[in-house]
Amino acid sequence: MNDKCQEPDCTGTYAADGFCDECGAQRSAAPAVLSASTQPATSSSRASQRTGTSSSRSTGRRTARGGLGAGMVDVPPVPLRDPASAVMAHPEVPEKRRFCGRCESPVGRSRDGKPGRTEGFCPSCRTPFSFEPRLKGGDRVGGRYEVLGCLAHGGLGWIYLARDTNVSDTVADRWVVLKGLIDTGDPDAALAAIAERRFLVSVSHPNIVTIHDLVEHPDPKTGVPVSYIVMEYIGGRSLRDVALDHRRAAGGPLPLPQVLAYALEVLPALGYLHGRDLIYCDFKPDNVIQAEEQLKLIDLGGVRRADDQESAIYGTPGYKAPEIGVEAPDVSTDLYTVGRSMAVLSFDFSGFTSTYEYSLPPVSAVPLFAQEESYHRLLRRTTHSDPARRFGSAADLVDQVTGVLREVLSAADGQARAALSTYFTPERRTFGTDDPSDGDASGVPIDLGAGALLPSPEPASLLAALPLPLPDPGDPSTPLLAALVGAEPADVVRALGDQDLPGISAKLALALARTEAGDPATARAELDALDPLEWRVPYYRGLIALAARDIAAAVREFDAVYDAVPGEPAVRLALGVAVELAGDAGAAARRYERVWRVDRSFVSAAFGLARARVALGQRTLALSTLDEVPENSSHRVAAQLAAVRIELSGGDTVAAGRRLAAVRLDPYNRARWQVALLQSTLDKKPRADREVRVALEKAYREFAAQVQDRPARIELVDRANAVRPRTWV
Repeated sequence: MNDKCQEPDCTGTYAADGFCDECGAQRSAAPAVLSASTQPATSSSRASQRTGTSSSRSTGRRTARGGLGAGMVDVPPVPLRDPASAVMAHPEVPEKRRFCGRCESPVGRSRDGKPGRTEGFCPSCRTPFSFEPRLKGGDRVGGRYEVLGCLAHGGLGWIYLARDTNVSDTVADRWVVLKGLIDTGDPDAALAAIAERRFLVSVSHPNIVTIHDLVEHPDPKTGVPVSYIVMEYIGGRSLRDVALDHRRAAGGPLPLPQVLAYALEVLPALGYLHGRDLIYCDFKPDNVIQAEEQLKLIDLGGVRRADDQESAIYGTPGYKAPEIGVEAPDVSTDLYTVGRSMAVLSFDFSGFTSTYEYSLPPVSAVPLFAQEESYHRLLRRTTHSDPARRFGSAADLVDQVTGVLREVLSAADGQARAALSTYFTPERRTFGTDDPSDGDASGVPIDLGAGALLPSPEPASLLAALPLPLPDPGDPSTPLLAALVGAEPADVVRALGDQDLPGISAKLALALARTEAGDPATARAELDALDPLEWRVPYYRGLIALAARDIAAAVREFDAVYDAVPGEPAVRLALGVAVELAGDAGAAARRYERVWRVDRSFVSAAFGLARARVALGQRTLALSTLDEVPENSSHRVAAQLAAVRIELSGGDTVAAGRRLAAVRLDPYNRARWQVALLQSTLDKKPRADREVRVALEKAYREFAAQVQDRPARIELVDRANAVRPRTWV
């Protein structure tokens, strides 16, 4: 049989389990395999790939059906599997996956036409190796666990399925997983097993496999006791297999919302470990099992304490962070593996273990990146080569994944999914929504000449309009700011300017107040002295740049914030208006549209999107956007008057008149707009028929009746007389 992978452009080969060792695709007509397929196992500097299995039994806060999908995504459930069907008929480790556990040299390889040995000594360092199962069907381990057979071979040894014989015959069998060592003489594997004994029994989380017991069983050849970990068995499928099944059925990767829902389900489990000063080390799709509608994090063999500087480090090529092997794993390296896993599941990531082992493909190679900019930025930060630029905690990543998920779903179906942000205030004031004629009581008619639309907002006005980052509740200066809410900028400067302020929140508020008080130079200097990796700093620098009309700088600063918190609509709004002012209507439209789709409280985004679409020649789309401003919105009238201007700029006076008739206006503005509409009609058709002139004359006179200024009233009457149709009498 040909072992070369049949997928296009793939140079990998099929392993004994039927899956390609490069792209992960399954050989057609492959036999049934264990749900959590394994990869080559190595240790320390050559990272290992390990697999375990765990149980379908729900624990903790979940019901049997679980809560997968974050209440927003309908994730297809994975049916439970008969445990006996997962047992391997002929357990063996392919030769190309046999490596010395100490020096990583190939062992057990064929030579001179003879098959490689499954047991022996490494020719390089003389460390003993064995790839033979230590247990066989019928063995009873720990006096109570009856072995059925092998499930898989992982980085720390063979994994077995067993039945707990201590469970009463009157209830269903309790299936468990026994996990031993690759070789009892391998010191790294032994240390890892000891580490599991030390703290993993106390790990208890509904999305983490439960460890029931620790038992010993004599090695059948040496009689030396071998330790086994007894874990719950999960009868579902690994996310890797779920993805492969979907690829075979649908011809492509998993839908992005499903991938994001998976991340939201497993990140709290990692956060739980991090809260106990534990690092998982080897997160990947193989190590997460979906059973029905619940996920379980399995294979805890690589888990280590955060301050552990001695134990072997386990990770998987293509998933592990680039600093692993030089620096110890930490929270940032765990989150890195989550980002890599999302990438592998969500698009065709060919070469993720080679060409792009520590990077992402360019946008030009991944259509999903061009379509979902926020997701691309999420992956870029999560998998940044600099650990200091990654997310600081699983909770931080959950917040941004949730925001990106809301955006992706709303863009797909048009349903708003607004949620209060824990990062930003709401929009403090709408911008770009006021009609240029609004509030004019001088009696001067509105000029609706060609192309006369709502102008872009004044940059300086955005300082008081755009959302602001919320103060950090843990910042010692936050209580001080609460006492200054509503204070004038000068008063804030006096209150904060001469203090040695603790934390960063008060320093940011002071910079904003200085700018509003007319001292942006001092504000910029104070911001430049703060931590540049704190995302709120470039946001405030962007606000100050807008106030100074330095639009290019504002774009740079807000773009940097978008990289840091890609799930926040407030940042896309700020970047949208900055690129609009820079003259890039296309980029502005993309940002405004994503804000408006997910949260209809950002009315400024609707007007900005309409302006950008008009600039792009998309008048129909601009009109539909303005029509989406709700009837009960205080900006509904402004939106419809903007639509009237757009209709007239396109020459459709009939549609403009129909829209104007439906707008609720006071008598003064009703008459003023009627004059403007009819005058525009006459200007476009100087030889307009008698009815237009008669209507315009009447409108001028009605408008004059609403004007208090006598000279203006006389001027309007003169205009009425000028447009009166000529008569012979």
